[in-house]
Amino acid sequence: MNSETAYHKNQSRTVPEGLLCFLFKSRVVQQHKGERNFHSFYQLLLGGSDEILKSFHLENEPALYTYTREGAAAATSNNDRSNHKAVMSALEVIGFSKEEISSIYQILAAILLLGNVEFESEGESVQILGQDIVNHISELTATDPDCVTKGLLYRTVATGGGEVIEKGHTEKDACFGRDAFAKALYERLFGWIVSRINGIIEVKNYNPVLHGKNTVIGVLDIYGFEIFDNNSFEQFCINYCNEKLQQLFIELILQQEQEEYQREGITWQHIDYFNNQIIVDLVEQQHKGIISILDEACLSVGKVTDTVCLDSMDTKLAQHPHYTSRKHSPTDKTMDFQKHFRIRHYAGDVTYSVEGFLDKNKDLLFQDFKRLMYNSSNPVLKEMWPDGQLSITEVTKRPQTAATLFKNSIVALVDKLACKEPYYVRCIKPNEMKSPVLFDDARCQHQVAYLGLLENVMVRRAGFAYRQQYARFLQRYKMTCEYTWPNHLMTSDRDAVEAIITQHGFQGDVAYGHTKLFVRTPRTLFTLEQERATLIPILVLFLQKVWRGALARLRCRRMRAIYTIMGCYKRYKVKAHFWEVERRFAGVRTMPDYGKSVEWPAPPAALAQFHSITTMLHRRWWARQIVKNIPPSEMLEVRAKVAALTSLSGERKHWGIGRAWERDYLSNVRDSPQTSSAFIRVSKELKNKDGYSQVVFSGFCRKVNRFNKSTDRALLVTDKYVYKLEPKKQYKVLKRLPLDS
Repeated sequence: MNSETAYHKNQSRTVPEGLLCFLFKSRVVQQHKGERNFHSFYQLLLGGSDEILKSFHLENEPALYTYTREGAAAATSNNDRSNHKAVMSALEVIGFSKEEISSIYQILAAILLLGNVEFESEGESVQILGQDIVNHISELTATDPDCVTKGLLYRTVATGGGEVIEKGHTEKDACFGRDAFAKALYERLFGWIVSRINGIIEVKNYNPVLHGKNTVIGVLDIYGFEIFDNNSFEQFCINYCNEKLQQLFIELILQQEQEEYQREGITWQHIDYFNNQIIVDLVEQQHKGIISILDEACLSVGKVTDTVCLDSMDTKLAQHPHYTSRKHSPTDKTMDFQKHFRIRHYAGDVTYSVEGFLDKNKDLLFQDFKRLMYNSSNPVLKEMWPDGQLSITEVTKRPQTAATLFKNSIVALVDKLACKEPYYVRCIKPNEMKSPVLFDDARCQHQVAYLGLLENVMVRRAGFAYRQQYARFLQRYKMTCEYTWPNHLMTSDRDAVEAIITQHGFQGDVAYGHTKLFVRTPRTLFTLEQERATLIPILVLFLQKVWRGALARLRCRRMRAIYTIMGCYKRYKVKAHFWEVERRFAGVRTMPDYGKSVEWPAPPAALAQFHSITTMLHRRWWARQIVKNIPPSEMLEVRAKVAALTSLSGERKHWGIGRAWERDYLSNVRDSPQTSSAFIRVSKELKNKDGYSQVVFSGFCRKVNRFNKSTDRALLVTDKYVYKLEPKKQYKVLKRLPLDS
């Protein structure tokens, strides 16, 4: 869509909805072949689930419905099912409830079904073909089926005496009323959605002190010029809207440019541009404009046709330089007699077909439909029709025509735009292939003209295409000049900007204002941007190098500090350990065990190896203190124990080093309490028999044979023999060996 979008500060959140609603509602019942203007219908039919379509009494085939039949075959690259889900999700995100979303699609379904309502004449009466479709519409709008039928076939009229009568429709009037009802449903739905969104996004409890004054941005989306093979009432209104806004936009642009140049002290070159006020007057002038002629024809008593209206325009506008018809240009065969007229718009000539102008301009909705919708049990639908609460006797004023409503909306919009601060975004609809297409110069000029860009281009070419404050310009391009990087030493930012411009040789393409630099051609900016893009990687690498060096030095200082703290802490722990050792072993020389019972403090990690050496020295000193107190007579036994300790170290855990040497353990009551008496008797017998003088050793032992079988035995060693005894048989002698053998 060719559109112009204007953003306005400090603007109310709603734009005149009558303008927007009219642009769309008029296309509900009449679409151009091959176009899909109302994607909501197609998304519902092609993207809705089978359950949703069944509940709405619809089928997923647009060709089955009158209002979508023309666009059913149009090729589209959009995925209707995914788009339908996206719209549903977006409505929920905005804040619409599930009931409101369901009501929206119910109304759309009712509009589609209304288009399929057909009438037939039976004498003077008119009947609806098929009652099922009326029942479906009644269900979707939450109304009574009889009331729907009555609203489609009859019209309630109040006479001058206050009497209310019902007037039956002709088949043509019934079709007109059906289409008007469908368009009104779409119009009210559109306006309700807009007002609902505005209410949701409106700042609650607005306070200029807290929220500031410039907190509102209004978006105005305006359709571009429309020129079709058959241009009707809708194209006439849309092109009039563009004519009305074109002059405002050009005046605002020229005014803004002139004011800025005057503020900055820049010489302004006067621009001559086409003043399209004459075309605006042609359409909207009182008593002489086309809209006034249409309204006069609609209000006239009697049978007034589109042809009669065209004759009236030919008569009243015959001398207008921007109006012509076949009657005024008989040789122009591109127009037909009593059908076409042509307006010379600022963007080009547009030929309009007068057929249907009067019907579309009347666009009257019978009050019966308003009361029908107001009495709906659906709260959303009831909210859309507040004027339906008036009775037929209370409605006396004739409603304004569509063209007058549209003109009033345009006038209100222009008045509002004139006092705001606009910014413009020009949008061009891409072709269906979504790929570049080469046009000739003439076609490009037409494209630019239809968008209203010619005057904008002229204004921009006559002035300076780019302007920027000195501080921001310097901040962006100071790296391109050796005198301004990294910081300049000049008296002002303007002098620094002049140094940049002079170094690049752009003095003839710029102008210096009080606070801004003005650049005439884009080539200057392109050159600066290219040089800046070349220097940016170098500067980035330089900054990375400096930053990495700073980080490395910071890490180095931190590591040095850490090692210094660690060294001091280790020295403190070593000293503390020695202080604790000195405290614990201060009186070991006077202790009975010479400090053997004193527990050594846990050494720090740095003294682990040194601690073992210290412990070993202490043990050797302790052993020396013990040994030097042993009498010489006991030294032989001590040495034997040391030899035994050396031999049995790691082999036997408990071998008696902690007790005195007893020799004869089997005769000792403490070691053998139950068998000691028997062993004493046997040892005496053997002593008498073999004549040994003393027992060297006696004790229990375990014999293991070559089959790894063990048996308990007793061993008796004397100064002459070694005896193997059976302890279980009263120490019976099993074997005796001479000691010398």
